[in-house]
Amino acid sequence: MPKMLYTGQVIIDLVMAVDQLPQAGGDALAQSASFEAGGGFNVMAAAQRNGLPVVYLGRHGTGRFGDLARAAMLAEGIHIGIAHPAERDTGICVAITDASAERSFVSYIGAEGEVTAQDLASVPAEAGDYVCVSGYSLLHVGKAQALVDWVLDLPSDINVVFDPGPLVDSPDAPLMNVLLPRINLWTSNSVEALRFTGASDIGEALARLAGHLPAKVLMVVRDGSQGCWISQGSERRHVPGFKVEAVDSNGAGDAHAGVFVAGLAHGLSAFDAARRANAAAALAVTRWGPATSPGAAEVDELIRKTFGA
Repeated sequence: MPKMLYTGQVIIDLVMAVDQLPQAGGDALAQSASFEAGGGFNVMAAAQRNGLPVVYLGRHGTGRFGDLARAAMLAEGIHIGIAHPAERDTGICVAITDASAERSFVSYIGAEGEVTAQDLASVPAEAGDYVCVSGYSLLHVGKAQALVDWVLDLPSDINVVFDPGPLVDSPDAPLMNVLLPRINLWTSNSVEALRFTGASDIGEALARLAGHLPAKVLMVVRDGSQGCWISQGSERRHVPGFKVEAVDSNGAGDAHAGVFVAGLAHGLSAFDAARRANAAAALAVTRWGPATSPGAAEVDELIRKTFGA
């Protein structure tokens, strides 16, 4: 069985729900607040809950937030690849969800913003494994170069999954430029794909992405409640979403990415993996919090209820 090697960042979210965000200089009362493991934890939890073994190949800190991050990973059965905590604590993110289910973030980077070549070599990548790279990692000067160098040295039979995130907005940055030819699977939402390519719609974005990426790359672009688009070579297909009552969109994209990779690792076609990922994302938005991906049985049940199979 392949495994996921996740090289992004696990941080701790301070999750709050408000009716609406305050104006600059204003204030708002939250209906709820809690500390939860977030960031890359959401992707890993989604994959692990759907039958794909996961190793965290990122740093974790010494202190209150590092303890929370490790406890959450161990509770999910995620293997912590880098054994020793860093001297500084894990970072935090304030994640605020308003009444429309949209979320806003403010993050502070801690120990997870650094990694060395020795850290990355602590768990060997094997044929068929999925190495997940987050665009956030390319923005951390204590991590980016070592990570890209390590990825470029991986054998060709290891799958490199890239999620640009909201802050990588162009193929022109030097590290992004050298990483693009090594990507096997691109996964993003539509806003990220449009910003990265400068396109005006998803179809154009997929065409432009194909010009930057290897010929056989598999691309997945999420389109909110509409589902997602998958594209590989000359084949492009829309995979419909599932109708649900959304309360919190935090973590839905991460659930989609983790479940999609888990589906591929289990031998599913891109379409079937995308349908499962759409179901997982739909269930995730019906729940409060960041790591709300369902397990495999819940995904199966929603698909059965919707399609009768």
